[in-house]
Amino acid sequence: MRKPSKERQHTTVRDWSRVKLTCVGVLLGLAWLALWSRAGYLQIVAGPELAQQAVRQHVASEVDKGARGEIYDRSGRLLAKSVEIEGLFVRPKEIVDPDKTAAFLAKVLHMKEQRVKKKLQSSSNMVYLSWRVGDRTAARIREAALPGVHFTKEFGRFYPNGHLASQLIGFVGVGDVGLEGLEKSFDGQLTGRQAKYVVQRDASGRRFFFDSQGRELADINGHDVRLTIDAQIQFFAEEELEKAVTTNNAKAGTCVVVHVPTGEILAMANYPFFNPNVGRGISPRVARNHAALDVFEPGSTMKPLLVAAALQERTVRPTTTFNCENGKFGLAGRVIKDTHSYGVLPVNMIVRVSSNIGAAKIGMQLGSARLHGYFEKLGFGRQNGLPISGEGKGLLRPVKAWSILDLATASFGQGVAVTPVQMAQAFLILANDGVYKPLKIVADPDNTTPQRQPYRVFDADVARTVQRMMREVVHEEHGTGRSAMIPGLETGGKTGTAQKAGSSGGYGNKYLGSYVSFVPAVGPEYIVMVMVDEPEPSHYGGVVAAPAVRELTLRMLSYLGRMPETVQVAKAGAPGAAPGSAASAEMPAAPMAPSKADKEILDIAQSKPAGAKAIEIHAVPDFSGMPLRRVVEILAGKGIVPRLEGQGLVVSKQSPGPGAPWPGENKSEFVLWLARPS
Repeated sequence: MRKPSKERQHTTVRDWSRVKLTCVGVLLGLAWLALWSRAGYLQIVAGPELAQQAVRQHVASEVDKGARGEIYDRSGRLLAKSVEIEGLFVRPKEIVDPDKTAAFLAKVLHMKEQRVKKKLQSSSNMVYLSWRVGDRTAARIREAALPGVHFTKEFGRFYPNGHLASQLIGFVGVGDVGLEGLEKSFDGQLTGRQAKYVVQRDASGRRFFFDSQGRELADINGHDVRLTIDAQIQFFAEEELEKAVTTNNAKAGTCVVVHVPTGEILAMANYPFFNPNVGRGISPRVARNHAALDVFEPGSTMKPLLVAAALQERTVRPTTTFNCENGKFGLAGRVIKDTHSYGVLPVNMIVRVSSNIGAAKIGMQLGSARLHGYFEKLGFGRQNGLPISGEGKGLLRPVKAWSILDLATASFGQGVAVTPVQMAQAFLILANDGVYKPLKIVADPDNTTPQRQPYRVFDADVARTVQRMMREVVHEEHGTGRSAMIPGLETGGKTGTAQKAGSSGGYGNKYLGSYVSFVPAVGPEYIVMVMVDEPEPSHYGGVVAAPAVRELTLRMLSYLGRMPETVQVAKAGAPGAAPGSAASAEMPAAPMAPSKADKEILDIAQSKPAGAKAIEIHAVPDFSGMPLRRVVEILAGKGIVPRLEGQGLVVSKQSPGPGAPWPGENKSEFVLWLARPS
């Protein structure tokens, strides 16, 4: 067989090369066509949808909710704050193993497993398990990496002072909604706004936005609220109120402190307390702000207001006398009684000894129309205007419905119902030299909140006359407020013992003891009012409420630095009530024995020569039981700066002891041990 020539072999190789090149060219062409087809599809057909997907990956629409505004006292002390917390929810459709997930979550959340499992089997897209999860619990749940279990950021309310002013401030519920107190009244101002933003995300999914958006985010937070309350005075008020209620086996109590020149409420306390940080199980009765919402018959605290109205109308003078019928006065088939058998008394003595019969006769001489008119001017029968949701109006029947007996009983505080805040407002008028000035609970430095305009109710000389009568209640013989006396400080006051209505009609055997104080007595700067509900066994306001006012006043003035610089000895010839004498209609007559601290103050005062700048005491006195501020003043006069041990405002013991010589050159050896007032 003949072999192919070299030329033929060459030709065959060249033919295969063309085939290969053709195939490669065809493949490249097909690939190029496919790429162009794909590009065309992506650009023309699928382009809009892909563009939207890209936007969703890198640009997202998010909703932000601002934090709830904070609540402060008058000095900027924090009373309520919102903190960011984590909520836990599940998406039932994403749950892989319901039994395992339910068992784990029930254990870490301290919930019943069946309850959790029921939530996991819900048909809803999202179910909340807990609105507030602690950091440790959240960390354990994250470590478990359970499918369908998610976290969300929420805001929780925190009250750093526990029960302090709890009924006034109130609390919030689920969804950051105010449910009680000022949290409810100012919910619209405190609640943060919701804002929707279009934000961009980086490769890690973290969002970022322009500066203008950042500023807008900050603007969605709720507005803060600043109160007129002083947290320290509120603390003093709550401590003394709790002591008054528990010591007298009472049901509840209320205290209000007012700064007269501004009308600002410095303390509004209610007992029993509750902790607003514990959201569940709070009794509506305990959470209620009784000082602004509940009404009561004021009893004998009405008498100074009655006398002011009678003096204003010139129907009586301070020296006008009335026959108090030896303790029993028949009127319209009823008998009005005094606790003691009084004969003829002038108006000032009727206030001092708190005669119901004397007050009834003053009221009848004034007349129903005029007395009712003054009650309206004092603010009875209408809301006081404080921004407190559900503030009580009290009860003041139309004057045409009054009988002669209604007029008589209203004169000593029966048949008329007021809230504690209304009573504080009425006495603010008397303390403000007869001019109505609205009470304030929220600081308003720019005066943007509409308020009632001031108006005159009593002439200034009338108001001052009644203030002096209230001073007699505390400092003169037979005064019903002797237990509120503070040696060296002239205060005024009025006791009240109101019989409460019975469940079956009429009056029962329960009482409300109260005391209203002016500090100082004439030209008052502060009003301090304490009410004790259903005390036992004694129910007299001078016994159950006046001592609490006294202690609160001492602590408040010491804190404010307003204690008198000099201690003045009581005027000669004005001793306390003699044993066995008829002292008052508010509490039985008894000599007012000064406490150990009072004796020390009086002894020190008597040892000070008139006009002397420093108190001269030759030996170290017994400081135990005395207010810390007064002791420091005495030691400062000797050039001594004591070392303080413990906490409190009252000295419990000292070194050197009583009777020892004053320290020599080493005056730093003087030590005072402190304790809280007992």
